[in-house]
Amino acid sequence: MKYDVKDLKLAPKGKKRIEWADRQMQVLTLIRKEWQKKKPLKGQTIAACLHVTSETANLMRTLKDGGAQAVLCASNPLSTQDDVAASLVKDYKIPVLAINGEDNKTYYRHLNAALDYKPNITMDDGADLVSLLHSKRKAQAEEIWGSTEETTTGVIRLRALEQRGLLKFPVVAVNDAQTKHFFDNRYGTGQSTMDGIIRATNVLLAGKNIVVVGYGWCGKGAAMRAEGLGGKIIVTEIDPVKALEARMDGYDVMPIAQAAKAGDIFVTVTGNINVIDVPHFKTMRDGAIVCNSGHFNVELNLAGLNKITKKKREVRDFVVEHTLSGDKRVYILAEGRLINLASAEGHPPTVMDMSFANQALAAQYVVDNHNKLEKKVYDVAEAVDQRIARVKLKSMGIKIDTLTKEQKKYLADWEQGT
Repeated sequence: MKYDVKDLKLAPKGKKRIEWADRQMQVLTLIRKEWQKKKPLKGQTIAACLHVTSETANLMRTLKDGGAQAVLCASNPLSTQDDVAASLVKDYKIPVLAINGEDNKTYYRHLNAALDYKPNITMDDGADLVSLLHSKRKAQAEEIWGSTEETTTGVIRLRALEQRGLLKFPVVAVNDAQTKHFFDNRYGTGQSTMDGIIRATNVLLAGKNIVVVGYGWCGKGAAMRAEGLGGKIIVTEIDPVKALEARMDGYDVMPIAQAAKAGDIFVTVTGNINVIDVPHFKTMRDGAIVCNSGHFNVELNLAGLNKITKKKREVRDFVVEHTLSGDKRVYILAEGRLINLASAEGHPPTVMDMSFANQALAAQYVVDNHNKLEKKVYDVAEAVDQRIARVKLKSMGIKIDTLTKEQKKYLADWEQGT
């Protein structure tokens, strides 16, 4: 088994964290128990490029118990929990290629090492494996039955490939499942982003002007939780419908050029490039704190910021102070990478339970249907979403109503009106 982790001696702590997360992941636990008997992934090799966390560890355990050979590499250099990586290798015999803080060269060496396992299914959190298979490892793409993608950023990249007729294998857009983005993006990102900011800075959010750049599901969650902590929320958007929604939700809405002058704390959640750019950094208040909770650090123009920086120093873990002209200071958190995973622990297990249940069932869907799938991006089946939601409700001790025969007939009958 080829692996590359920081230190196997960290495994005991990692195992406790994995077990703690597992207690809150009832849907995935149910799938794992079923798969231990049925082995629906028997004979398959799955390479997963995901955040190496205790929650992800339980997905990898599920894939292995389902009969697959599973290998894991990191989807972000700063999100790896080294003790969890060690435990997966030592306690669960699952190869991991991930070290917290690894440089760009090591990061891509790990991606390639994961693909060296010759997977027929890949799992991505940002489409990095898929990108390699469409660029430097094109010949290997022919061996791939299908892939799953968990992020908004990744799905955008994959749909672009599909539209251009360049997608080489089918992909299931796990991110777009209702039990993923409604909960993971809103409640998971919302809570963990605030957690990351607080851990990195120890600032009081109450009374601060908090600028949320982008009002998709992640932006909604960040705004909701920041408001709950006493922040005054400003939203910037390019979509008129989302901008209107943000205003109806009670937030101020304005262009980023205007918000840059008013904000104390900035959070980007767009999946796009340079949404906070050099002109915005120049007009920010002294002491402005800037972070990103979108998948890639490209949302902040850090190269441009470095060019106008007179002096730069790390003042706390995950906090770098940039002194600009006039001795104005701007603070960048976690190198512009995912603040919720770099300085905090990412999404709580309860929400990742649903996301990873979607991942597991999407992998099974690829195995069962690969012979008839086209080279396109597929949505998660509604029946899968419904199943995951029902199991989650049951685990929470919640019961819901069902339609009566009379109600079903009424909904299906066009002749009955007022």
